[in-house]
Amino acid sequence: MKSSPFTLTKQKLSKKAAAAKKARDIAAAKTPKRRARKKENQALGQSSNRDLHHTKSGSVVRVSVKNNRGNFGKGTRNE
Repeated sequence: MKSSPFTLTKQKLSKKAAAAKKARDIAAAKTPKRRARKKENQALGQSSNRDLHHTKSGSVVRVSVKNNRGNFGKGTRNE
């Protein structure tokens, strides 16, 4: 694996804010929709260079990591 030219650091949150974020993240991960998607992804199998993207129609397509995590060129800031 190639090393990244930059290092990612954790968010600098207070203990209270970190606890609240953890609770929100866990709640989001346990929604029925998210659990169904996770189950489907695990059944299909994840590739190291491609992501599984769930479309609005409900189908799943393999797309590049760059496109899937970058919101297909629109960025994730307003998501």
